[in-house]
Amino acid sequence: MDETEFWELVDESREAAEGDPDEQADQLVERLLRLDPESVLDFARHFESRYNRAYRWDLWGAAWVLLDGASDDAFDFFRCWLIGQGRETFEGAVHDPDSLADLLEDFDEEVDGDGEELGYAADEAYEQLTGTVAPDLGLPPASSDPEGTPFDLENKSVLAERYPRLWDRFKA
Repeated sequence: MDETEFWELVDESREAAEGDPDEQADQLVERLLRLDPESVLDFARHFESRYNRAYRWDLWGAAWVLLDGASDDAFDFFRCWLIGQGRETFEGAVHDPDSLADLLEDFDEEVDGDGEELGYAADEAYEQLTGTVAPDLGLPPASSDPEGTPFDLENKSVLAERYPRLWDRFKA
């Protein structure tokens, strides 16, 4: 599976789910079950590499603004949700987290921002296809610390300064 196929599956599942992250995970599992186990593992590798790539302080700050706070787990689930928003939104956010103000049509912190189940979709599909737990993906280990320079996520003036568009759109 190449990168284009990966993003096509993400987009198809999101569109079929009409933006509901839990339903998107179910739709994704259904689509992955149509593939062979090695393709499911390829999907998992693509997902995991993007998940690790999004482990950045600047993205955590954007999640903090959108979610009105984001614990370690909440940020993990946010990164899964971000991948589920598709290539344009994901890449835009990785390059400029404040651009999420322009990339997101709307954002409901009660529904959006939590894609925990998306993170399990490939594992679930693989287990259903093979009856076994997915093997190690062979990717380099994830960093224990987010990339970039840490800053005070709880300081509202710092957040407003670092994310002016997000702050104006979702907090003002």
